[in-house]
Amino acid sequence: MEGILPLWKERGMTSHDCVFKLRKILHTKKIGHGGTLDPDVDGVLPICIGKGTKVIEFLTDSGKRYEGEITLGFATTTEDASGEMVEQTPIQTPISVEQIDEAMKSMEGTLQQVPPMYSAVKVNGKRLYEYARNGETIERPVRTVKIYQFKRISDLSYDEKNQLVKWRFSVSCSKGTYVRTLAVDTGKKLGYAAHMSDLTRTASAGFTKEQAYTLTQVADYYENQRIDEILLPIEYGVKDFPRIDLNYEQAKKVCNGMRLSYQQLGFKHQPDRALALFYQDKVLSIYEPHPTESFLLKPKKVLQTNLKEDEHGNH
Repeated sequence: MEGILPLWKERGMTSHDCVFKLRKILHTKKIGHGGTLDPDVDGVLPICIGKGTKVIEFLTDSGKRYEGEITLGFATTTEDASGEMVEQTPIQTPISVEQIDEAMKSMEGTLQQVPPMYSAVKVNGKRLYEYARNGETIERPVRTVKIYQFKRISDLSYDEKNQLVKWRFSVSCSKGTYVRTLAVDTGKKLGYAAHMSDLTRTASAGFTKEQAYTLTQVADYYENQRIDEILLPIEYGVKDFPRIDLNYEQAKKVCNGMRLSYQQLGFKHQPDRALALFYQDKVLSIYEPHPTESFLLKPKKVLQTNLKEDEHGNH
């Protein structure tokens, strides 16, 4: 079994829990996910099965979309609703929607983010949340992310008793973005402690929530021997690369991992990005410009190592 499956991850499970359950449902070990989701977050989780696991890294390069809620008035250890309160700034004077919209708009574009202490980023071989659980705070690597759109999608809600302001938002962003940190930084721009109080991933790797299946649905499809109806071919995972169709002789070389000149692939100049090489509608390999030989392309990821005999007859 091989392919790509858009899964709807429910709350209360880790991304690894989903993979573990799918291995049992589909009776296959080779399963991986593209892009971790926190247990408190539900949403689209791309799953790769069999040879599909080879294209995970290309799937996660695509942008992601989320909808969630920001609460102004207190911050937490984890930057989301699961953490303990660490700072309070009661909201006693009204905040205008204009102030909030302006603060959110100012976050669009290229941003530098410091990952939260409660995150899975590894520093010196240990995950940050392991340091955090031991009460340690350490220097964290700054990462550059892109925020394509960040906007308010609800009215403001004022909780008079607890002196909090909440609103819902949507964000489109590059991989590696911490939406929790985006919520906290929005609060900082407004001069208040804040946290992300709710989050759903509505799109990832080109999949939307409308296309995603729950674990229960996947189990039903499998039991009814209809699993192929919901698995996408691994070619879906390389859809963002320029496609080059090969003849049989070229395909043989590519399956053997040979380097090729750009002229052999029909280019007048060295391409400036990686390419997906196809033979008879099947992706064989991803090739990229050679770092030192300016006229050569080399394999970045070989996806097929042999051509079927019947294909030879059609070349």
